[in-house]
Amino acid sequence: MLTITRLDIDEAHALIAGARAKATEIEVPMCIAVTDESGNLIAFERMDGGKITSIQLAIDKAFTAAGVKKSTHALGEVNQPGMPAHGLSSTLGGRMVVIAGGLPVHSNGEVIGGIGVSSGSPAQDQEVAQAGIDAVSKFYS
Repeated sequence: MLTITRLDIDEAHALIAGARAKATEIEVPMCIAVTDESGNLIAFERMDGGKITSIQLAIDKAFTAAGVKKSTHALGEVNQPGMPAHGLSSTLGGRMVVIAGGLPVHSNGEVIGGIGVSSGSPAQDQEVAQAGIDAVSKFYS
């Protein structure tokens, strides 16, 4: 039998709140998604003005980060032609996202979920996702 540690709804909302605060600070309305360790959606918020096309991107960034247990930014680096993960973004029906803005959420060295952010530049998406992680980091190691 396995014991699985996973984010709950309150933690998901805390991640979103941290990300929303940074998005508000930088004045870029975002779509923010949080998944459990299996990449299944727990919570989602589309800020007023968040891009419609970013809804699924945010969800898929969180899915990718949780499932692969790496940031989507890191996957982008190894998805280039000639690199070991080239073509990754076309797998799983295109759900694997290799653009910055998806981060795994860790607790005690274990991935317990993912956060995905989309609507800004890749650097802005990454910054906002990290702010979500930072907002709850005091609870996790």
